[in-house]
Amino acid sequence: MIPYRVRRSKHWLFLFLASLITNWSVAQQRHELSAKQAADYALKNSVQVQNALTDIKIQLQTNRDITSAALPQVNGYVSGTKFIDIPTQLIPGEVFGGQPGTFIPVQFGTNYNATYGADLQQLLFDGQVFVGLQARDASIEYATNNAGITQEAIKANIYKIYYQLVVGNKQAQLIDINITRTEKLLHDTRELFKNGFQEQLDVDKVSVNLSNLKTEKVRISNKLKTGNVALKYLMGMPVKDELVLTDTLNETTIKSDLLPADSVVFSDRKEYQTLQSIEKLNKYNIKRYQLGYLPTVSFNASYSQNAQRNSFNFFKSGQPWFKNTYIGLRIDVPIFDGLSKDAKIKTARLELQKTQNNLEGLKNNILAETDTARISLANALYTMDTQRENMELAERVYNQTKLKYEQGLGSNLEVTNAEADLKTAQNNYFASLYDAVVARIDYLRAAGRLP
Repeated sequence: MIPYRVRRSKHWLFLFLASLITNWSVAQQRHELSAKQAADYALKNSVQVQNALTDIKIQLQTNRDITSAALPQVNGYVSGTKFIDIPTQLIPGEVFGGQPGTFIPVQFGTNYNATYGADLQQLLFDGQVFVGLQARDASIEYATNNAGITQEAIKANIYKIYYQLVVGNKQAQLIDINITRTEKLLHDTRELFKNGFQEQLDVDKVSVNLSNLKTEKVRISNKLKTGNVALKYLMGMPVKDELVLTDTLNETTIKSDLLPADSVVFSDRKEYQTLQSIEKLNKYNIKRYQLGYLPTVSFNASYSQNAQRNSFNFFKSGQPWFKNTYIGLRIDVPIFDGLSKDAKIKTARLELQKTQNNLEGLKNNILAETDTARISLANALYTMDTQRENMELAERVYNQTKLKYEQGLGSNLEVTNAEADLKTAQNNYFASLYDAVVARIDYLRAAGRLP
């Protein structure tokens, strides 16, 4: 029979282990994502994107602040005064029958004064404020386009790292095939050595090749793990979560949906849209300073009550309070400001000219980027096709050399050399495959068509 203490300790140990397993399963999530899904995840969770979207919210609050200038401004106030010494006024002596040129000191007022009331101010016309109201949409458009630039950069980097891992996984799979193939070759060579048909040197060469392949597998495996962590970090995904890549990569996908040479639309680029927003804001700026020459009109009103007491009894009922109410209209007419507004208008026009120059420069830059990206993509696709054919040829050479070796018509050295050539061809192909993917991403981004 198991003692009670032992059973109880086992019971708590079981609960503790179950709790750890449960917490781990809750804390760690599994994400199976395509490249597009990974990019969408990043657009929701990346710190950089979140900050860019927060800038839009900040601009919205700035617009609310601008709007407040056109809304009524109401302020309430309460004040109280205790005179230690009541102010003294001098009254001419002749008012009370005294000699001319003499003054009689008189104190007017009470020991305690109190006032409460409210003021209202409403701007009726101010050209600069109204232009600011008109520019609100353009300012939101500018912040939104800025966020779009950040999102485009994040998406491009996500796609590149994602497909780099996809290519790495394909390469790792091929290394496993090479290891299996080399292990069989090593087994065959050892058997031939036992029967006196091969030398120990031949066995050692194959053993070295096998060791190198296993080392390369470990290296690629570590790179894939590091790249997976980097991708999760860029996406804004918790590093402890598991990320599984579901997309595969083939040459047909890389070559599909390429744009014709004359399909560039400048407004598809977020950078161009941003400059267009800046151009609108520049024009509003000029208009704002120009309207500064016009008068401003405002309405104001006030209501208050005040009381004077010789003792502090303002809250005693039946004591008088005196009203003071007025409404007013104020017109401010600018006459001369030392040419300040003229300088601001000319500066704003120069800023507009700079923006328009930048727009023209960006057009040329977009054309150059698109043409360069198209040429790079064409070269990358050609290199990829060539390296694939070269890899297929190297594999055929290896298979034939291996067959001759197994039939006793070839040497181990020939097999080793053919295997080295095949490995080089495979590495070159995978490098060209990834280069083609990157070239495609760069081309779509240059054309403003990155999905």
